[in-house]
This record gives sequence, structure tokens and C-alpha cells, in this order.
Amino acid sequence: MSNSVIPDFEEPHRGFDPLQFAAKYAAPIFLLLLIAVFATLHENFLHPLNIFNVLRQVSISGLIAIGMTFVILTAGIDLSVGSLMAFAGVVGAYVAKGGLADRFAIGESADAGYPLFLAVLAALAVGVVGGLIQGLVITRFRVPPFVATLGGLTSFRGALLWFADGGPISGFKPEYTWWGQGRVPVRLPFSDSVLVSVPVPVIIFLAAAIIAIFVLNYTRFGRYVYAVGDNAAAAALNGVPTQRILVSVYVISGFFCGLAGFLLSARLNSAEAVAGMGLELTVIASVVIGGTSLFGGVGGVFGTLIGALLLGVLTNGLVLLNVSSFIQQVIIGIILVAAVAFDQFAASRRPG
Repeated sequence: MSNSVIPDFEEPHRGFDPLQFAAKYAAPIFLLLLIAVFATLHENFLHPLNIFNVLRQVSISGLIAIGMTFVILTAGIDLSVGSLMAFAGVVGAYVAKGGLADRFAIGESADAGYPLFLAVLAALAVGVVGGLIQGLVITRFRVPPFVATLGGLTSFRGALLWFADGGPISGFKPEYTWWGQGRVPVRLPFSDSVLVSVPVPVIIFLAAAIIAIFVLNYTRFGRYVYAVGDNAAAAALNGVPTQRILVSVYVISGFFCGLAGFLLSARLNSAEAVAGMGLELTVIASVVIGGTSLFGGVGGVFGTLIGALLLGVLTNGLVLLNVSSFIQQVIIGIILVAAVAFDQFAASRRPG
């Protein structure tokens, strides 16, 4: 009679880890807490007009943050987004006005210029070409992304000031400004009578986020982006075209800069040469606070959406409470550093 015993090798049970839970859900939890706090401290915080104002404010930086998510997922960075957005907006405005001769014209005198679709294409083209140039500099000349895009930050701003002669372009046609100021009536679910007017930039932002989430989670390109960010050398050995992926993410970032530049000029009815200064901090903060690791391979657009909303709610709530804009910058900076530090600490505790 054989009494041989085959030992049972079971994977050790991992109990609930509050640190990993917090690392995964910290941003949405903090967002809900902020909403609750500001709703308690200010009676108008949850007013529909204020909510849509927050969403409209977030939509511009949020669009750029979507593009930045692709870049950071590959362990890159794009510091030029504010300058490139402003450059794209001014070029689009230039086309819409037909040049600089009537840069301040309004009313009937503003009817000159080229069709709207050409202005949009011009803005997008500037963004895409700017992103392509930076992607090629990073991949072909092996310039670190930080240095390459820092150069882009100053170069694009200088090119913008030269192109626009240092001044703004304003006074657009109604079909141009509608894309930044217009609203679309939307019927609420489970209601036949309640309509809300959703700002056009908010609709574009949410649509772009949905498309980006699908691309990252359900396409080969998205899997390649994560693979390059996780381990570029291993990805290349497995047949991933790492150079093309890296160039592509900077092109995507540039595309969203171009789109945001057009929408911002349409919203303000003016394309400003100084627009977007310091915007890169807000954009990077939205991505990192949303859970995307600066070291690549971890994160996603949904987290970026939460991060952008969190910063928008924080800024709006502080404004309603009459907190100084200087203090707001201090708070955002502290939150950014804390988010990166917490991500690093949580990563050191992950098994494997």
C-alpha cells in the first residue's frame, strides 16, 4: 500500500492591501471628497452653471492631457504643449482672418478670410508637424524627450511671436466662435422634458477621451504603447516598431495641441501669443494624479480624465472660496509631487 503524498502547492493568499487599493482609487476618492467639501462650503458649487463652467475650463487642458497620456505611457514627456497649442491657435486664426491686416476687425469687416475647415486644418497641421519634428528628434538623434521638448517649448513660442508679430488675432465669425462658445441641448436620461445645454468643447473632450480609451485598451497600437513604456528593449526584440510608436505618440500629442489651440481661440474669440504659458504643469499634473506613471507602462486615459476633473474642481472651489491664485499654484504643485511620491512608494510595495 502506497502512502505517497503529493504536496499541495497553492498560491499564497494575498489579503486586502489598503495601500494598493488607495494607489488604484486615490484620484476618484479624492475627487469625490473635494466635491463634498466644496459643496458644503459654498452653496453655488453644485449649481449646473458652475458645473458646466468647470467642465468647460477642464476641456482645453484635458484634451492636451489625453495626448500627454500617450507620451508618458512610453516613459516620455512633452514640455512644449503650451507653446505648441498657442502656435496652432494663432495659425488657425490667421487663416480664418485671411492674414494680419484685419487682425482686430469685427462685424462685416471680419467676413474676409478663408473657410472654417481650412482654419481648423491649419491648426491641426501645426500641431501634428510640431509633434512629428519632436518625435523625430527624439528617435533619430537620440535626444532625451525632456531636452527635445524643452527646446520645442522655447522654439515654438519664439516662432509664434515672430509669426503673429507679438500680438493677438481676434474678432472671428460666429461659425468659428461657436466651437468654443456654443452649446448643444441634450435631453437627460429617463426624462422627456429636462434639457441641459452642454458646451461644445466639453462634448469634444469627452468624445476624444472615449476614442483614446478604446485605442489604448482594444487596439494593437495601444498594446504597443504600453509595451514600449514597460520595456522598450524587450518590446523591440518581440517585433514592436518602437521608433514608430515613439514618433506616433508625439504626433498624437501635437494633434491634441492643435485641436485645443483652435477651441481656445474660438472660446476667447481671440488667439493670444501668450496663451498656454505654464500649461504643461497642469497637463502633466492631470496625467500623473490620474495614476499614469512617469516611468511608463502604467496608467490610462480614464485616470487622466479623473485627474483633469480633480484639478478643475480644486481650482474652481478655491476661486469660489476667494483663495489667492498664488496659493492655488502652491497647492497644485504640492499635489503633483505627492502623487508621484505616493506612486513610487506604492510601486515598491507591489509583489514581483
